[in-house]
Amino acid sequence: MNFIEELKWRGMIHDMMPGTEEQLNKEMTTAYVGIDPTADSLHIGHLVSIMMLSHFQQAGHKPLALVGGATGMIGDPSGKSEERNLLDETILRHNQECIKTQLLKFLDFDTKNPNAAEIVNNYDWMKEFSFLGFLRDVGKHLTVNYMMAKDSVKKRLETGLSFTEFSYQLVQGYDFLWLNEHKNCKLQMGGSDQWGNITTGTELIRRKNGGEAYALTCPLITKADGGKFGKTEQGNIWLDPEKTSPYHFYQFWLNCSDEDAAKYIRIFSMFNKEEVETMEILHNEAPHLRVLQKALAKDLTIRVHSEDEYNAAVEASEILFGKGTTETLQRMSENTLLSVFEGVPLCDVSAAEIEPELNVVDFLSEKTGIFPSKGEARRMLKDNGVSINKEKVSESTLINKSMLLKQKYLIVQKGKKNYYLVRFL
Repeated sequence: MNFIEELKWRGMIHDMMPGTEEQLNKEMTTAYVGIDPTADSLHIGHLVSIMMLSHFQQAGHKPLALVGGATGMIGDPSGKSEERNLLDETILRHNQECIKTQLLKFLDFDTKNPNAAEIVNNYDWMKEFSFLGFLRDVGKHLTVNYMMAKDSVKKRLETGLSFTEFSYQLVQGYDFLWLNEHKNCKLQMGGSDQWGNITTGTELIRRKNGGEAYALTCPLITKADGGKFGKTEQGNIWLDPEKTSPYHFYQFWLNCSDEDAAKYIRIFSMFNKEEVETMEILHNEAPHLRVLQKALAKDLTIRVHSEDEYNAAVEASEILFGKGTTETLQRMSENTLLSVFEGVPLCDVSAAEIEPELNVVDFLSEKTGIFPSKGEARRMLKDNGVSINKEKVSESTLINKSMLLKQKYLIVQKGKKNYYLVRFL
């Protein structure tokens, strides 16, 4: 597999330094991508650069994931309007371990392979560096004029830029130099907003050692409607199931617009060119079947979570469209159940009300207010229009503890589309 050709058809190249492709064609090359460790999970905004590393390894090259323990203590001004909070070493080390667990799903770390992936942390080589040593060994090789010309610096000069942030590109540049000297790393990759920081590294390597170094960036991902990629009303879409449930993760990809799905399936999936083009034809013939969205959601949910979580997410998705059974609801984890019914009216009822049991008419009217009166509740029950946990109920139904999902919830459906979540306290 030719790495550059692979990225080109996937639409994943924004800028590339001359000589990069020749270097990759010449020998197995080591490249790195920097990952911000300010959280204990990656989010889907990180996936673009991780997919670059994954394709890089598939092409026979060696990927390095650099967790920015040192740079995370400073804060990159690129694309930021203000300085961010700094983290201590204990938190950064914890975050690094969590991130490594997630990277295992995308990269092969088996040391028996010559191109095994590695994780490195720039804190390990920066922590002993004295301020005077850094100024002498690194700072003297680049002029202030060179550093001021970077877009990331220019944009922040209006709002104010601390010396700490101004020096960020020097620290990142030194990372590249250190990896070049100690890991024979000749290529740095990242998002297009990192071009300035990356080329600082190539310049530092050239000036200090006369060495060869290259840069490659991918476009920043945008949504067709102009919204920020990976952001929802709930915030970031995380890879950690505790932060974003597998159901919400699956739903994010499933609900992409056709335009976005056509772009995302090339960037985020491992399907080859022929497979993607076949799916695009099928999708264009019958857009309502959402072929691209379903394939993308399946591929990523299985890779990030598991096949079981994917199947559970599909089952859960069908609940709101009239499918599913009591057994389906019982199989769901509490997180998935709450994710599916997020936003539906929530009624709290004392658990004492159903000891030993409670008439369904009283439950639906007085106790929950789902129906404004007992009369209306009876009428709809007679018309077979009420379900509890996906099973039709009648006037004679008695609510008791054995019916509860996760010993706490009941799902009431009034008519075809009106759902209510009842929680027993």
